[in-house]
Amino acid sequence: MTGDTTTSKADDRNTEPIRSALTGDDGIDFAIIELLFFAYRDFTSDPDKILAEYGFGRAHHRVVHFVNRRPGLTVAELLDVLKITKQSLARVLKELIDGGYIVQVQGPRDRRQRELYPTQRGRDLAVALATPQTHRIAAALADAAPGDRVAVERFLMAMVNPELREQIAPGEQRAG
Repeated sequence: MTGDTTTSKADDRNTEPIRSALTGDDGIDFAIIELLFFAYRDFTSDPDKILAEYGFGRAHHRVVHFVNRRPGLTVAELLDVLKITKQSLARVLKELIDGGYIVQVQGPRDRRQRELYPTQRGRDLAVALATPQTHRIAAALADAAPGDRVAVERFLMAMVNPELREQIAPGEQRAG
């Protein structure tokens, strides 16, 4: 060991605190990014409280939502929509099936295929989770101009990767 105590400039950059905030000066739209962060936080907060009462989390919410929106969705299709691994889905799906929120039915043409359907309990949970979100959306649009909802839908659709837009439920692509 040589006892060299000099520090490279690269090391200095990694340890010195930066005291100025990021701004949009570099062309990054921090205003919209922050609005999306805060909107998502608040949009999910009401369902999160309901889910906590069941010992569930956001992964459960997404599964319950999509199975209710598309009864008969296969496990493979659900994996594709959620963009998660089979292992990630397995625990959540098992809890929802064991709890009586979702049932698995063997596919009519391929017995290896598993179709997912909500039970009444699962339907009730989906509605309970969506109701406060619907109220939040309605409140946000209450003072909007007539075309604002279409503009919001168009914006959100444009945020979805083009090759994945077909995953949005048929009839829900109003602002295409």
